[in-house]
Amino acid sequence: MKQTTIGGTKRKAANALAMIGLIIIFIAYMFPFIMVVINSLKQKRDIIKSPFSWLFTIKGLSFDNFVKAFTQMDFLNAFKNSLIVTVTATVLVTLLASMLAYYIVRNNNIVSKITFALMVASMIIPFQAIMIPLVSIYGGTLNILNHRLTLIFMHTGFSMAMSVFMFHGFIKGNVPIALEEAAYIDGCTHSQTFFKIVLPLLKPIISTMVILNSLAFWNDYLLPSLVLTDKKLLTLPLSTYSFYGTYSADYGTIMAGLLLCVLPILILYIVLQKQIIGGVVAGAVK
Repeated sequence: MKQTTIGGTKRKAANALAMIGLIIIFIAYMFPFIMVVINSLKQKRDIIKSPFSWLFTIKGLSFDNFVKAFTQMDFLNAFKNSLIVTVTATVLVTLLASMLAYYIVRNNNIVSKITFALMVASMIIPFQAIMIPLVSIYGGTLNILNHRLTLIFMHTGFSMAMSVFMFHGFIKGNVPIALEEAAYIDGCTHSQTFFKIVLPLLKPIISTMVILNSLAFWNDYLLPSLVLTDKKLLTLPLSTYSFYGTYSADYGTIMAGLLLCVLPILILYIVLQKQIIGGVVAGAVK
C-alpha cells in the first residue's frame, strides 16, 4: 500500500527551505569560532596578511601558539582560580536558590510574595548601573577587594534572582506536594524532606542552572577585572589580556588562549546538553 506524505509537495518545499535556513544560521553562528580555531594555528604574519584564509592555503601551521599561551598566561594557576570561583559560586547559588524557591512556593504568605517580587524586579537592574558604587564600597570602604571570596560572594548574589525564578517555576509545576506530605507523616522534618525528597527531583533544573551559571562565572571578564588585580588570583579570561601589548598584540597566541579558556566549559556543556534542554522546558511549565 502506497503511503502519502501529509502536506504533499508544499510541505516538502517548506521543510527544505527551513532546513536551508537553519544551515545558513548555523554557519553564520559558527563562522567566528571556526576562524578562531584556524587562526590559532597560524603564525602572526599569516594572520595579519590573510586572516580569513583556510588552513590549506597557507604554510607554517603549528601548535606553538598553544605552548606559548599555556606558559605566558600561567594556565594552570589561572585554571585553578577559575575552577575555585566557578565551582564554589555555582554550588552556593544552586543550594541557596533551590532552598529559597522551595520556601516561596510552599509558603503562600505576604513575605514570600514580596521576596519573590523583589528578586524578579532586581533582574532588570543592569550590572553597569551599580558597578562603580559596588567597587567603591567594597574597595574603598570595606577594603576587601582582591580576594577570591569577595568575587565568589558577588557572583552568588548577582545570580540568585534568575536562579530562584527558574527553580520556582520547576518546583511549582513538577514537584507534587503529596510526596512531601507523605514524608511528614513518616516523621521527616522540613530540612529532611527538602534534601531527601525534593532536591533529588530537581535534577533537571539543577543541571540547567549549573551549566548556565558555570558559563557565566567561567567566562565573566568585567566583574573579576574590578575585583582581582593580583596576578596570582587572575582567572582565565583575565589572564588572556597578557597577550595585549601597548602598541601590538600577538593574535595567534590570543586565539590559542581563548580556545584554552573555552575548552573546559565547552566539554561540560556537551556532557549536560540534554539535561539543559529538559530543565529549561520543565522550568517553563507553571
